[in-house]
Amino acid sequence: MGLLAKVQDEAGHGLYIYCGTETLGVDRRELIDQLLAGQAKYSSIFNYPTLTWADIGAIGWLVDGAAIVNQTMLAKASYGPYARAMIRICKEENFHKRQGYEILATLMRGTAEQKAMAQDAVNRWWWPSLMMFGPSDAESPNSAELLRWGVKQKGNDELRQRFVDLSVPQAIAIGITLPDPDLRYNEETEHWEFGGIDWDEFWAVVKGHGPCNRERLEARRKAHAEGAWVRAAAEAYAKKGSGRTAGRQDGRGP
Repeated sequence: MGLLAKVQDEAGHGLYIYCGTETLGVDRRELIDQLLAGQAKYSSIFNYPTLTWADIGAIGWLVDGAAIVNQTMLAKASYGPYARAMIRICKEENFHKRQGYEILATLMRGTAEQKAMAQDAVNRWWWPSLMMFGPSDAESPNSAELLRWGVKQKGNDELRQRFVDLSVPQAIAIGITLPDPDLRYNEETEHWEFGGIDWDEFWAVVKGHGPCNRERLEARRKAHAEGAWVRAAAEAYAKKGSGRTAGRQDGRGP
């Protein structure tokens, strides 16, 4: 039930964003068609496989944790509908992060096999989580414009550094080793320095060549096709309801 609730919650986050884009005059169907056609971009993190129960913990702690760092800044965006959506999403993501961290902490207090499972999950999700912030600002095609218009308050690199600084002490607290041999604390800057990110992997995923890109899009297309009857029924019911309303207004209805 807990996982089902989380899935429903994440679907709600998507609806918040769709509502925000609709205020700009974009039809939701158009956005969905762009997604199904592979034209719309979505977060690179959704193209990685989940292999074990521990992945639920790693995703909650790292992926949702990274999202919170990014979305906290977006909650101060210059466009009201988008900013208000981010505020709601951040509050809900906080629960996901705490749940994920608790899962990993529990596993790290368990058997050797459970500890190994937790460590393996973090090994696989750490670097993709860092990639979630996007490319370095110097290489980003959108950062400068987003900062200029006030959509973002801080650049990709600064947000990524904040995420690392928050995550390292949390990992140490539960005995998890982050998979970066170059990770070290800089006393002068008071930041955790980390190794180089595999940007070739990032761009491959963004361009549709990641581990699960085709699989995930195909699953979405299949779900969309199989749900056609639900959309048709909802539209028919809405038309029927509008007909009854019109009848009451002109005196013909009950």
